[in-house]
Amino acid sequence: MPDDAGNIYLFEALELRGEFDGRIKTVKESLPESRSGIDGSSVLRWASDTGNTVPATDVDVAALRAEMKALEYKRRKLNAAIQEANFRNSVSVEGESLSLAEALDLRKATRDSIGELHRRTTSAAFVRVIHKEDRDIRDEPLFSFTEVLGELNQARRTFRALNRALRQASFQVAIAFRDEPIGG
Repeated sequence: MPDDAGNIYLFEALELRGEFDGRIKTVKESLPESRSGIDGSSVLRWASDTGNTVPATDVDVAALRAEMKALEYKRRKLNAAIQEANFRNSVSVEGESLSLAEALDLRKATRDSIGELHRRTTSAAFVRVIHKEDRDIRDEPLFSFTEVLGELNQARRTFRALNRALRQASFQVAIAFRDEPIGG
């Protein structure tokens, strides 16, 4: 669903990049050079295969190489267009305006932070008790459970807000790229 100028939207570009990745992988693994290692031994062997492999009769190796080259070129152009759109466009998250690139970086950092805060929360939920002869030694957690849980919940809200803003932008931002068919 291209925009008025024929460019695709960001969500379509991300889907197309995924398709390019899959197609490049398929073509690359269908080339003879991917079938043998540096020492000439077969890398991708079937369980009963003990010999060398050669391309099947209906495989045009030159056409595959040309298709891979075209796909890699298109993927580079698509990536450049996505990057340019990420820096050119912005979203508003919790009252702050961020470029899409900044929002993506913040979302990644927030996701990492959520993992650490989860670990701290579960650690702060328990007091370690060491039983000695006639007394118990209590090893209190390093962090306050209530405070860390509050920070974790805030990070989750921020992550959700970032995710929603980025998803909405992906349906509104058109990138300077036209989806043109490549190969079969």
